[in-house]
Amino acid sequence: MSLTDLHVHSNFSDSSRTVEEVLKIASDKGIKNLSIVDHDTVETIDYIKTIDNLGINIIPGIEISAYDFKRNRKVHILGYGYNENPINIKNLCKDVLKRRHENSLRQIEEINKLGYKIDLDKINHSINSDRTIYKQHIMDYITDDDFNSKAYQTLYKKLFKNGGVAHFDIKYVDAYDAVEAINLDGGIPVLAHPGETDSFEIAEDLSKNGLKGIEVYHISHNKVHEDRALELVKKYNLIITGGSDEHGNYGKKSEFGVKTSLLNLQDFNILA
Repeated sequence: MSLTDLHVHSNFSDSSRTVEEVLKIASDKGIKNLSIVDHDTVETIDYIKTIDNLGINIIPGIEISAYDFKRNRKVHILGYGYNENPINIKNLCKDVLKRRHENSLRQIEEINKLGYKIDLDKINHSINSDRTIYKQHIMDYITDDDFNSKAYQTLYKKLFKNGGVAHFDIKYVDAYDAVEAINLDGGIPVLAHPGETDSFEIAEDLSKNGLKGIEVYHISHNKVHEDRALELVKKYNLIITGGSDEHGNYGKKSEFGVKTSLLNLQDFNILA
């Protein structure tokens, strides 16, 4: 049984792994189709074109940090198979990474007031052209605890959640605009992990406005989430996707790959 993974990250955004490391692990796992969907950047695919892809079918991908302004919650939109120069996606996302970086600098300033003394010259950052610092980089600097440990999660919530000193965020793009931009650039817009972001309601609306698929299989999804997503897939004739959402040391422990038999890739024309 072959494996596919349509949701992996690299250090072009918020993973600890380089693109080369991602490709090596995917190859060792027997992944046949892979998409590295770094947040709000298409630079990853441009880089992949310059290196050995180890025989893996690479699908251009992105994960756009979007928002459901009607329900006041974050929504992530995946985009696959867009054209060589996805100008609409670029224009939509061009300021998001800058806002994220500026937000992280503000968070660092507040965290340093607690005595952490984060050095901007030494902290890790993404290797996209904006050299974006993410919360994961901040946490990596201030603690050696494993992401999955209680100590890590307690500190993270203390700083970045529940009114912590760094509990503030950026302005995201509208989810409808994200779907439209991906379509305009010849891509396939897919709603990412609706169970994790509680975005099933907007799935109904987006499906009537250009959404082409739903990420049914994801590390955060239980059987209830999968069944609910599959109902939407059937109702609106959508594509089924799935992936590990792997972030290396910066995320939950997850195994690369989803069994191809679980995905209706015959409808996913870039993989036909």
